[in-house]
Amino acid sequence: MKFLELSQYFQMLESTTSRLEMSSILMQMFSKATNEDIDKMVYLTLGEILPPFKGIEMGVSEKLMIEALSKACGVRASQVESLYKSKGDMGETAFELVNWEGKGLSVKQVYDELLDIATTRGTKDKVLRIMSLLKGLSNLEAKYVARIIMGRLRLGVGDATIIEALTSLAGSKDYKGDIERAYNLCSDLGLVAKVLVQKGIEGVRNFKVQVGYPIRMALAERVASAEEIIKRMGRCAVEAKYDGFRLQVHKKGKDIEIYSRNLERMTEMFPDLKQAIWENIKQDEVIIEGEAITYNEETGEFYPFQITIQRKRKYGVYEYAKEYPLKLFVFDLLYIEGEDYTQKPFIERRKKLEEILPENSVLLKSEMFITDSAKEIEKFFEDVVARGLEGIIAKRLDAPYTAGSRNFNWIKLKRSYRGSLADTIDVVIVGYFYGKGARAKLGIGALLTAVYDPKTDTFKTISKVGSGFTEDEWIRLKNMLDQIKLPHRHARVDSLLDADVWVEPKYVITLTADEITRSPLHTAGRTMEEPGFALRFPRAVGFIRTDKKPEDANTVEEIINMYRMQKKISVD
Repeated sequence: MKFLELSQYFQMLESTTSRLEMSSILMQMFSKATNEDIDKMVYLTLGEILPPFKGIEMGVSEKLMIEALSKACGVRASQVESLYKSKGDMGETAFELVNWEGKGLSVKQVYDELLDIATTRGTKDKVLRIMSLLKGLSNLEAKYVARIIMGRLRLGVGDATIIEALTSLAGSKDYKGDIERAYNLCSDLGLVAKVLVQKGIEGVRNFKVQVGYPIRMALAERVASAEEIIKRMGRCAVEAKYDGFRLQVHKKGKDIEIYSRNLERMTEMFPDLKQAIWENIKQDEVIIEGEAITYNEETGEFYPFQITIQRKRKYGVYEYAKEYPLKLFVFDLLYIEGEDYTQKPFIERRKKLEEILPENSVLLKSEMFITDSAKEIEKFFEDVVARGLEGIIAKRLDAPYTAGSRNFNWIKLKRSYRGSLADTIDVVIVGYFYGKGARAKLGIGALLTAVYDPKTDTFKTISKVGSGFTEDEWIRLKNMLDQIKLPHRHARVDSLLDADVWVEPKYVITLTADEITRSPLHTAGRTMEEPGFALRFPRAVGFIRTDKKPEDANTVEEIINMYRMQKKISVD
C-alpha cells in the first residue's frame, strides 16, 4: 500500500466520532494490507513505531521538528514557529508548508524511515533524516508523519477499536475472544494482525507466550469485607498487597527485561533488581511477576508509593537506587523453560515459584497463607495495614492466570475501603476549565475527568476537579495539558459538559472524594433510564500517575460496584 492511501484512511478516521464507522474504516484499510504492511499499519494507526514495551521513542522536540520543516521547505524557522503557534498542531503546520506532490512512497518505505529517525541518536542526523523523508511526501502525508514524529496522531483509535476491526477482518464475531487472547499474551497488536493475515484464525488460536513479549497483567475485583471474599471463593490464598510498582520480569539467558503494569520497558531504571534476578534465578527462561517497593535500610520500614515512584527516572538512576533500594515481592510465575504456566491453577504456579526462588534480600516471596476463615483474613488484613501496606489480595486456588482480565479469581481488600467512599479512584483528564478568582491568572481552575468504559472503548466523564493541587502543580498541569490540547472533544470522550479546553485522554490522576452520587451532568454509568455517576467533593491525591495509561483508569463497571458497596457500608 502507498502511504498516501494510508493517509487518506487516517483523514477519514479523524473526521468521524462514530465507533462503528471507525471500525468499518479500519477493516477496509486492513483488508488491503499485505503480509509485509499489516503490522506497520497497525502501529502507525496507534501513533507508534513499535509497541511501547520495545522502548523505542522518537526523541524529537518541537524545536527540532521546526528546524526540519524550515530546512525541508526553504522557509525561516521563525515563520514555521509562528505558523505552529497559530495552528497549535505540527501536522497542520506541515500540511500548509509542504507544496510538492511527493514521490509515492510505500507504507514500508515511510515506516522504515520513521524507525530510522527514532533509532538515530544525534540531533543533527535526526534533522537530516526528517528533512529527507518530508521531501518525499505530499502535504497530506506530511501532516500525519509530523504528528507521528511528535507523538500526537490523535485519530481517536484505541486497542479495542483495532481488535474490533481485526475481528471483522477475520470474518466472524466469534473470533474476537481468540484475537483478544493472543493480544493479552503478547501485548503486540501488530504481531497479532500479522499472524492473522499470514496464518488465519488458527494461527491466532495457536498463539504462545514468548519471553520478551509482556503478558497483559491480570487484574482484581474489589469487595468491602473478608466475609464477602469467603462467600465468593471459599478456601483461598491470601497475600499481602504492597503499595509499589507492579513489575513483570522476563529472563532469557543473559537477557533480562523488566516491564511496568502498563507494559512500559523499565529495565534501565532498576539495575539493583536486574542484578538480583541474574544472581538468584538460575533457570534459562522465566517470566515472573511481583510488586517492587522502596524501603528504609536503617529501619526496614517500607516507603509510601509517592517515594517509590521516584525510582521511575531516566537520570540519576544509580544514585536513587542507593538512596531508595527496592525489594521485589514476587507473587506469580507465568512461564518457565518453554512451559506456559498461565493456564495452570494458582496453587501450582505458587508451588513452582517457591521452588525456583531462593532466599535472598531483594527478591522475596509475597506473604501468603491459605484459609477458609473470614476471621483469619480480617486479622491478617489488620496486621498488614498496621505495617503500612495497602491491604490484601485473595486468589482462587484453582484459577488460571487470566491475562488482561479483571474478574473474581483475584479479589482485593484495601484499607481505604473502610471510609464512606470505597476507594481512591484513578481518572483520566479529558479537558480543563479556565480559572476564576485567584486562579484566573493561572489560566486553569478545574479539570474535567473521566473513567474508562472497555465495552465501548470510550472515556465517560465523572467529575470536575478543582482541589488537591498546589499553585505550582496547576502551572505544571496547564503546561503539560496544553501540549496535548485539541480543537474539539476527542473521539473517545463521551461528555455532556463542554470543557473550555479539550485534551487528548493521556494523563491519569488519583482522586479521593466523600462519596459517589448520581448526577445528570456526567456520562459514567448513564443510561436512558438513569443519570450518570459523579464524585462528591473530589480531591487530587498526588500528581500525574506516570505508571498508568488511560485504559488503566477505573472502569464504569467498577464505579457502579463501588457505588453499591458504598451504599451497603452506609446501611451497615
